[in-house]
Amino acid sequence: MPYIESLRVFARVIELGSITSGGRDLRLTPAVASKRIKELEKRLGVRLFNRTTRSITPTEVGRVFYDEARKVLESLDEAEAAVANFSDTPRGVIRVTAPLGVGRRIIAPLVPRFIEQFPDTRVQMRLSDRIVDLLAERLDVAFFVGTPKESNLKLRKIAECDRVLCAAPSYLERFGTPKSPDDLLGNGHSCLLLRYPRSPEYFWMLETETGPRKFDVMGKFDADDSDVLTEWALAGEGIANKPRFDVAPHLKTGRLVEVLSQTPPSPSLFGCLYPHRKLQDPKIRHFVDFISKNSRKAMEAAG
Repeated sequence: MPYIESLRVFARVIELGSITSGGRDLRLTPAVASKRIKELEKRLGVRLFNRTTRSITPTEVGRVFYDEARKVLESLDEAEAAVANFSDTPRGVIRVTAPLGVGRRIIAPLVPRFIEQFPDTRVQMRLSDRIVDLLAERLDVAFFVGTPKESNLKLRKIAECDRVLCAAPSYLERFGTPKSPDDLLGNGHSCLLLRYPRSPEYFWMLETETGPRKFDVMGKFDADDSDVLTEWALAGEGIANKPRFDVAPHLKTGRLVEVLSQTPPSPSLFGCLYPHRKLQDPKIRHFVDFISKNSRKAMEAAG
């Protein structure tokens, strides 16, 4: 179906902003993706993009055509999913996003096992600690650790993740071990923070004797990659607030030490989000079920 394939390339180029990115998302070289766009323009007899040496932007007719082409592609996907339901055989591409830590250590190791069980599927993973717009980026499933904002997406709760405050012995030797959460405030300690545009984690919520309490902690180090925070903690640069499974190996070896265990961070929800209509597709349903079942086991083993 060359025409449908060209429509998919056109849509992804619009959504991702470049021929290279659109082609890469569909596992095509930039040359092949560019050829598909030119074939589509030739068929329609119009120019869909304005091109310069540095950018590509849709023309007015390109934007109009995209809105209608997107409807066609979505209808086709839904039709294929409805047919697939009769055989309940997962097939096709599953586009997944997840935070870096849980993606690398929990979900990614499970993907080959899923593919082995369902060989007609393919999984494309994007790992990022930033908030991803599931619908705008045409993703099928978004895993998260935390509290997702309200949306029209379907939420599947998978597990509750214990969190831990931890630091390297070298850091505690230099700055002392905090005795109470209030010791984290001010300049006495350096808290390692996960921050990015629109990040919800500008504070730490700890379980105190009077219930959950928000602490506006500060520090000299922040990053948008949770693994960087772990590396800084291991290097003795501060105290990190991490899911226990994420740092369990370092806690076991003593490279990191739990602090304030009597007032730990509030647990985080581990779950996933997906559009309501996606669950009718067998590949999405089976993937979510598979990851839900096996990730809980992986977290228990890690923690």
